[in-house]
Amino acid sequence: MLIEAAENLEISGEVAKKKKNKKKKKKDNEAPPSGEQNGDVGVGVDEVNGDQPPEGQDSSEKPNAKKKKNKKKKTGKTQTDPPTIPISELFPTGSFPEGQIMDHPISADDKKAADRFSSEEARAIDRLQIDMYNEVRQAAEAHRQTRQHIQRWVKPGMKMIDICEELENTARKLINENGLESGLAFPTGCSRNHVAAHYTPNAGDTTVLEYDDVVKMDFGTHIKGRIIDCAWTMTFNDKFDPLLKAVQEATEMGIKTAGIDARLCDIGAAIQEVMESHEIELEGKTYQVKSIRNLNGHSISPYQIHSGKTVPIIKGGETVRMEENEFYAIETFGSTGKGYVHEDMECSHYMKNFDVGHVPLRLLKSKQLLNTINKNFGTLAFCRRWLDRIGESRYLMALKDLGEKGIVDPYPPLVDIKGCYTAQYEHTILLRPTCKEVISRGTDY
Repeated sequence: MLIEAAENLEISGEVAKKKKNKKKKKKDNEAPPSGEQNGDVGVGVDEVNGDQPPEGQDSSEKPNAKKKKNKKKKTGKTQTDPPTIPISELFPTGSFPEGQIMDHPISADDKKAADRFSSEEARAIDRLQIDMYNEVRQAAEAHRQTRQHIQRWVKPGMKMIDICEELENTARKLINENGLESGLAFPTGCSRNHVAAHYTPNAGDTTVLEYDDVVKMDFGTHIKGRIIDCAWTMTFNDKFDPLLKAVQEATEMGIKTAGIDARLCDIGAAIQEVMESHEIELEGKTYQVKSIRNLNGHSISPYQIHSGKTVPIIKGGETVRMEENEFYAIETFGSTGKGYVHEDMECSHYMKNFDVGHVPLRLLKSKQLLNTINKNFGTLAFCRRWLDRIGESRYLMALKDLGEKGIVDPYPPLVDIKGCYTAQYEHTILLRPTCKEVISRGTDY
């Protein structure tokens, strides 16, 4: 309500200015049509949708730049560089940019499915869920703007811990962090080279980003537990481009194959076929890019990053089908090594067991730490740096105790053989009744 009031005051101020410069405005003839009321389109639309037309608009229609400019004035704010303004203030109407819209995959002889996705009933269900869609789209926009800032900002020679803190501080501002209502969904993964996942630096880690590193940047944002899980691979040496291309194309195949009624095993088979059709030459030796067979995508539920279904990246998975209104993280990992990971190195990632009930605790420090976890993270993942940040100290014994009792699970780094390189790409998709929305899509990937 306060945001809307501020917007009205600002608009009334503009009306006064327009009256003062009435002749000039008539000459320029730049005012938007009277029927346009979507003040949220003006900020970052090209960055969000990759110049794709909105749903229902013909691809031949070109957005009017002058209209966008006027709509920017309606919001009253444009993003800073580096980004600092919360996404909610850039889109005060509460309507946030839609992701990429795709059709659900339908076999040629399944006409009933096609009719179901276009039925009035499906469209009605879609309309009823617009509030939820806007929550997750807000989280997606915060993710997009954060990662695009990091892509421009990061340089070799920086400490990994400084990179993570810059990313997380930016994301906290854009998501307008507010306890468990909005914030970061899990720690920033910045796994390098043969380390595929679950590495983030602990306090005192002086690891430096090198020119020849292949870094998987994986972080999440959420609004009211609606999670965006999205990742990309960052390199500086062009020799790794074939590896990145293999993994990105495999992810796109997973997204294309996913949809209501799609079988998880079919998605995995399609991903592996694309992934392993690629090769990369390094130091005069040719490697086939392999899917990391014990890593996978997954379904997502409110405040639960892995909610039961797994999306394999190799053939032979379960015949379970995707269902309407489900969220999925479609993520693929490629490797020049064995294509199999194991736990190694010091642990940094932890998460409270989503299904754990009451467990009696004897250690006072364990009780205190669990209260801190419940208050600040709930069932979302966290890391030791985040405990340090909120003032916890000397907590390792208590954290171990919570782990031994099955209350908090540790997630150590996952690594392939030393000397190999691994890459990752990931998007969050929503299986709407009428279509498939790639919510986290941006112009970067």
